Amino acid sequence: MSNALAPRLIDPFARAITYLRVSVTDRCDFRCVYCMSENMTFLPKKELLTLEELDRMCSTFIGLGVEKLRITGGEPLVRRGIMTFFDAMSRHLDSGALKELTVTTNGSQLDRFATDLYAAGVRRINVSLDTLDAAKFERVTRWGKLDKVLSGIDAARKAGLRVKINTVALKGFNEDELFSLTDWCAREDMDLTFIEVMPMGDLGNEDRVGQYWALDDLRAQLATQFTLTDLTERTGGPARYIRLEETGQKIGLITPLTHNFCESCNRVRMTCTGELYMCLGQEDNASLRDILRASPEDDAPLIAAIEAAILRKPKGHDFDYSRQKADGQVSRHMSHTGG
Repeated sequence: MSNALAPRLIDPFARAITYLRVSVTDRCDFRCVYCMSENMTFLPKKELLTLEELDRMCSTFIGLGVEKLRITGGEPLVRRGIMTFFDAMSRHLDSGALKELTVTTNGSQLDRFATDLYAAGVRRINVSLDTLDAAKFERVTRWGKLDKVLSGIDAARKAGLRVKINTVALKGFNEDELFSLTDWCAREDMDLTFIEVMPMGDLGNEDRVGQYWALDDLRAQLATQFTLTDLTERTGGPARYIRLEETGQKIGLITPLTHNFCESCNRVRMTCTGELYMCLGQEDNASLRDILRASPEDDAPLIAAIEAAILRKPKGHDFDYSRQKADGQVSRHMSHTGG
C-alpha cells in the first residue's frame, strides 16, 4: 500500500519532503581529497546513533511521508553490523510505505555485501568513481585501490543491482578522461552522473577553486563528439539529464554551482549523530538525537522536532565560485553530512 500519511512534511516553499539521505557513519576506508582530510579525527562511538536508533529515526520519517531513503557515509558499508539495518528497512519496502532503498558507496565493500543488499530490497546503487587510472585513483582517494572497486562493481551487477557511477568533475585531474569514462559506462550499461565539486570542509588545506570544473564546459566538450538532447526526466534527486544520441546513454549533471537545483529540492540529510540538515549548503540544522533518546517510548516529541525543522528549510543554498573564491562554503566535511 502507499504511505497513507503522505505528504506530511511540507516546507515553507510548498515542496513536499519525500527523500531522506542518512549518513550511518563518518568513517571511510578512503580519504578522497574533496571529501575529507587525510588525518581525520572521527566521532566517538557514543555520539553516533545506534543501528536501532537509526531504524527508529528512519521509520519515523517514513511515517511522515518519506518514500525514498538513501544510505550514505563516510562509507556506509564499513559500519559494523550495517546489514541488520538494511534488513530492518526492508519491512517498509514490503509494506509499500517506502518506494526505494538505495546506497551511495565507494565500492570497496561490494564484493562482501552486494548479494545481501539485493536480498534486503536494494535495487540501485551509486558508486563514487572519479578515474579509471589506477595511479590517479590512488592519488585522489589517498588510500584506495581501483581493482578492488572494479571487482565490487562487477559483484554488484552480478547480484542484480543497477549501478550508477558518480564522478566528481575535477579540473586538471579527470578532464582528459571525460570520453573514456563515458565510453566505459556505455559499454558496461551503467548510468553516469558528473558532479561539480562543492565547497565543503574548506579548512585551509583544500583548494576547491582550483579543483572546480564547471559542467557547462564539460557539456560543451561532450558536444564535440556527441549529439546532446536535454531530457525532462527527473528522478527525485538533483541531477538534470541529457541523452547522447549516438550511444543512447543517459548522462546526469549535478550542478550546484552553475545551475543550482534548489527550486525542486525534496530532500533533507541526517548525519550519523542525528543532526538534520535541511540544506546541504547551509549550516542550520536540528539536533534530533537527544530528543529521540529522551523519549524512548514516545515518538511525538521527535515528530514535532522534525516538523519544526522542515519549516526552517531555506529556499536554496549560496554556493558560488564566480568570484574565484569559495563563497557560501560550509565548514563541515562532506563525510560528516553524508555524500
